[in-house]
Amino acid sequence: MVRPKKFLGQHFLRSKGVVEKIADALAVKPDDLLVEVGPGTGVLTEELLKRGPKKLVALEVDRELVPLLRERFSSFPAFEVREADATEVDFCSFGKPIKLVGNLPYNVGSLIVLNAIRAKDCLERAVFMLQKEVAERLTLRHKKPSWLGVLLNTFFDAEYLMSVPPRFFYPPPKVVSAVIRMKPKESQPPYDLEDYKSFLERLFAQRRKMLKQKLPEEVLKKAGVDPAKRVEELSVEDFKRLYEVSKTEGGKPN
Repeated sequence: MVRPKKFLGQHFLRSKGVVEKIADALAVKPDDLLVEVGPGTGVLTEELLKRGPKKLVALEVDRELVPLLRERFSSFPAFEVREADATEVDFCSFGKPIKLVGNLPYNVGSLIVLNAIRAKDCLERAVFMLQKEVAERLTLRHKKPSWLGVLLNTFFDAEYLMSVPPRFFYPPPKVVSAVIRMKPKESQPPYDLEDYKSFLERLFAQRRKMLKQKLPEEVLKKAGVDPAKRVEELSVEDFKRLYEVSKTEGGKPN
């Protein structure tokens, strides 16, 4: 048996039922190009390949697993495995459109989601398993939203699909996991993604401060946002209006 590496945040999924639900959520079709992040021992990979995609590229950062995966799925012409770091790889380099899927390591899950957002123009959908609290923040179910959740929901429709208890993994993690699905919005704002990301990061810094301590009064007034509110009280539409007005008025968050 392959031993999970703690420093890589590895917890191998071993529930057939959960694997099938993830594959169902991805809605694999014969002409699909799939990119799987962190295939581990290949439990999800096998289910995805059974559904007959045109191509499945598995990205694995653990070099010891790469030859094992290559051997295990050698009978599938559609399968390819690459040793790669999914926090840095350009997902669009694999083609267009792609479907992303993976049981993401807890320690870098948010970074991989951010990298997926950057690939929004070539992404058809993504289905990820993450730590439950992170999943709740990304789908705006948590009482304290994150800048990454706002960024994601500006460009994607993000759905919380299900919770997954620790017993479905080896070794069992200390936290509950959850599966989310991301689909690019049909109509996306024409923002510079990195500039908008920086704007949100600055707004979310010292989140307990009221907005009037972060942005000029004229920006808040023109955007129709209460100056006494804090970031966790705003909707995605509020953030978009604040960003758009700040671009025209020249007001950056303090």
